[in-house]
Amino acid sequence: MQALTSSFHSIIYASTAHIYVDECGAPARMTGCTVTPVDTPDGKLTPELIRPHLHNFGVCHHPQPKAVYISQVSELGTVYTVEEVKAIADLVHEYGMYLHMDGARLANACVYLDCSMRELTVDAGVDILSFGGTKNGMMMGEAVIAFHSELAENLPYFRKQSAQLASKQRYLSIQSLPYLEKEVWYENARNANEKAKEIVAVLEKYPEINFTQKPESNQLFFTMPCEAAKELEKEYFFITGMKPSQKCVW
Repeated sequence: MQALTSSFHSIIYASTAHIYVDECGAPARMTGCTVTPVDTPDGKLTPELIRPHLHNFGVCHHPQPKAVYISQVSELGTVYTVEEVKAIADLVHEYGMYLHMDGARLANACVYLDCSMRELTVDAGVDILSFGGTKNGMMMGEAVIAFHSELAENLPYFRKQSAQLASKQRYLSIQSLPYLEKEVWYENARNANEKAKEIVAVLEKYPEINFTQKPESNQLFFTMPCEAAKELEKEYFFITGMKPSQKCVW
C-alpha cells in the first residue's frame, strides 16, 4: 500500500478485509492514509459498492481515493471470479487509481476457478499483488509483485524500512522455486479445497448447521448449536465469532 499511495490518499476495502480487521491498524500507520471500509454481504467488493466512495477528487479538503484492496480468497471464504476482478480493475483505473490484491489464498481461488494465476491477477487488471505461500504449504515467506515499474521502484526501500529484509532471505525465497516450478502450489490448494468439500458433505447432513457463505475454498463459515460447540471445545481448538452479548457460538 505504501507503493500505491501518499498520506493524503484513501484506501477502500471490505469491512471484513484482513488489513482492516487483523493488522492492528498497520495500513493507517504505515501509509498515513484514510481507510474506508465498505460493508459487503459476502466479503467481496463490487463496482456498485465502490462507486459511492469515489468523490471529491481534486478537492484539498478531503482525502483522495487512490487504492482499492481485495482479498483473494476473501476473508469469508468467497472467491472473486476473473470477470469480477476485471470489473473492479476497470472502475479503479477509470479514476486513475490502483488495485491491490491480497493473494494469501490465491492458489485456492485458482483451483476453484480452474484458471491460472496470471489470468486472475495481471491479466485481470491487478496492479500489485501480495503473493502468499504460508497458508498453502510453505513454512513462511511472502512476495510482493508489482506489475508496473513505477510501483516496483521503491519496494526495496519500503521493505527495509518495514524490517522485512531478513538476514537469511535466500532461505525463505528458495521455497518459491519448487513451490511454483513443480506446481506444489496447485496440489496443496487442490487438496485443501477437496478436504473442505468433504467436511461440507458431512456438515450438510445436520439441519441445525447452516453455512453463512457458499463454500468455495478451504475456508468454511457456519453457525452451529452452542451445546455442540461446547462438546467440540473439550477436544479441539477452534475460533468462534461469538460476541460477549451472544449466547450462541457462530
